[in-house]
Amino acid sequence: MANTFKVITKAGVTSADVIYTVAGSTTTVILGLILGNTTSSSINATVTLGTDTGNRSGANDEANQAVELITSTPIPGNSSLELLSGNKVVMETTDTLSVTGSGATDIALSVMEIT
Repeated sequence: MANTFKVITKAGVTSADVIYTVAGSTTTVILGLILGNTTSSSINATVTLGTDTGNRSGANDEANQAVELITSTPIPGNSSLELLSGNKVVMETTDTLSVTGSGATDIALSVMEIT
């Protein structure tokens, strides 16, 4: 198994945008996520973890569902919000990470892909 560290960036997100999709035969660990407000006014941001992972066997026999990691969270003008500092989120094949910004939002996502 190979571990590859990557950074994914996107500038000026103003509506729902899929920032990252886990590739086939890959497990991804989110190491960090920074949202930057590039405007002088406060904006709101929502980060959604999307999944279509089906039912599993054993004790966890329910399918995963899309969840919001933050919902309409304010980010003051000309500042940033760091998410998941010191915490990790594991993503499976075809899972997605989406960001919605109410104003121009820059995104820096750090991940480790396990293939």
